[in-house]
Amino acid sequence: MAASDWKHAKRKSPARGGRLEAIGIRLFLLLFLLGARQTRAGEPEDGLHFGFLFDHFSLTLAEGERDEAVGPLFYNERKETQRMWAIPPLLSYTHDPATESTEWDFAYPLLTYDRYGDQYRWQLGQLLSWAGGPSQNEQDRHRFTLFPVYFQQRSSVASENYTAFVPFYGHLKNRLFRDEVNFVMLPLYVESRKKDVVTENYVWPFFHKRHGDGLEGWQLWPFYGHEHKEVTYLTNGFGDVSLKAGHDRSFIMWPLHFIQHNEIGTEDLQLEQGSLPLYNFLRSPKRDMTTVLWPFFTWIDDREKQYREWQLPYPFVVIARGEGKHTTRIFPFYSRSRTGGAVPPPLKVNGPERSGGPGSTNAYIESDFYLWPLYKYNRARAEPMDRERTRIMFFLYSDTILKNTETGASRRRTDLWPFFTRSRDFDGNTRLQVLALLEPYLPVNKSIERDYSHLWSLWRSEKNPRTGAASQSLLWNLYRHDTRPNERRTSVFFGCYQFHEDTKGKVVKLFYIPITKTTSGKATKTAAAPKAK
Repeated sequence: MAASDWKHAKRKSPARGGRLEAIGIRLFLLLFLLGARQTRAGEPEDGLHFGFLFDHFSLTLAEGERDEAVGPLFYNERKETQRMWAIPPLLSYTHDPATESTEWDFAYPLLTYDRYGDQYRWQLGQLLSWAGGPSQNEQDRHRFTLFPVYFQQRSSVASENYTAFVPFYGHLKNRLFRDEVNFVMLPLYVESRKKDVVTENYVWPFFHKRHGDGLEGWQLWPFYGHEHKEVTYLTNGFGDVSLKAGHDRSFIMWPLHFIQHNEIGTEDLQLEQGSLPLYNFLRSPKRDMTTVLWPFFTWIDDREKQYREWQLPYPFVVIARGEGKHTTRIFPFYSRSRTGGAVPPPLKVNGPERSGGPGSTNAYIESDFYLWPLYKYNRARAEPMDRERTRIMFFLYSDTILKNTETGASRRRTDLWPFFTRSRDFDGNTRLQVLALLEPYLPVNKSIERDYSHLWSLWRSEKNPRTGAASQSLLWNLYRHDTRPNERRTSVFFGCYQFHEDTKGKVVKLFYIPITKTTSGKATKTAAAPKAK
């Protein structure tokens, strides 16, 4: 070939490549639209199946349906009365008219909105919030908070209104773990009330005066303080009278010396005295405790719970023996601890357990570790619930079982960060997700599941034993397989290969075109059959 001809061919080849590429794209779009037309035209399909681009399918674990598009970037779900859609991780919306609930997440946890009935709450970064709605005693109430600077509430009941601008001046109600708080130039003056006890602080926390029902006291911390409460009686709405124990407490140069008389007026009068770190002791009819050179040596004799304990020093070396508690701990190497009633049998995941025997209904707590935090085991039993959890390296691996010992129903969740999370609920529904980047740390956070889980769910597998439905999805439906009683469906690589089988027959599609159909046990090709001679 001449040099001029070679150069001319080189100039022409890119154009030919571009034309071939354009033809390929048009052919793919034609097949895509043809597949959509075939689906809409009465094929035995329940929706469009284009894999990663778009897929419509029925839910496996509940009644409903779901659309997913553009891989992990959009989904729309309708489940029973609930409607939910999301553009992870930017935005999600959930609404359920049956429970009168609405939830919005904007780049969670940056901005959230929740409404349940007439109650609502907007929240920006856990610092700025608006909340309101009726309460038991109010027709309407609205709160605005810019934490920790500004607090405001406006209510239909004028006495419930408050405004606080920290640190200058403020009045609060039912905030900061107090029934009522008033302050001026915080911390120069703070007055708080919790039930009947009122505390006036001047230059908090150094000086305060306290008074209440049978109570008087004051302190100039840490130099001296004294508080005394008389025995009082409380009558409830049913006319029952209950005793409120008294106390007498003092300290000098806290914690160098303090003495307390607690539970005055009861059968368990307590005397506690200490001069830390030299010594501290407690004496009462039910419990004795002595500490020398705190925290190195402590001895406890608990006659009510029936155990004796030695701490040498706490919390590193702890030994307890008795019916109420049995502990051996050498931190961080080894620990076995059991408190409560009789040791219950090992937790069985399936089937109810037989009750009876001494201590069978008592609360029971077990806590073990080996080379903490390498291995940690916890169990808590309080009829009818029994909870067991095994962890390795905090959240690296976690296996949690919660069982109803009366019915035998149980749920289980297993996490291996960041590889997978697997769960089974009380109805036996199972779900496996690969990967799981945040779920092991926040296992009951609906917003994480709603706004983030879909982003990294490379593989999903679900099974519903009640309906017999099961599904598997790889790379956001690039491969998807669904099975139900009398029905199977498979879609591979953007729906280029599809298989569907139900009681009416089988359909195989290749590039969205039906290739093989089976009806009444006979297979036919889509092309016309040759005429019989």
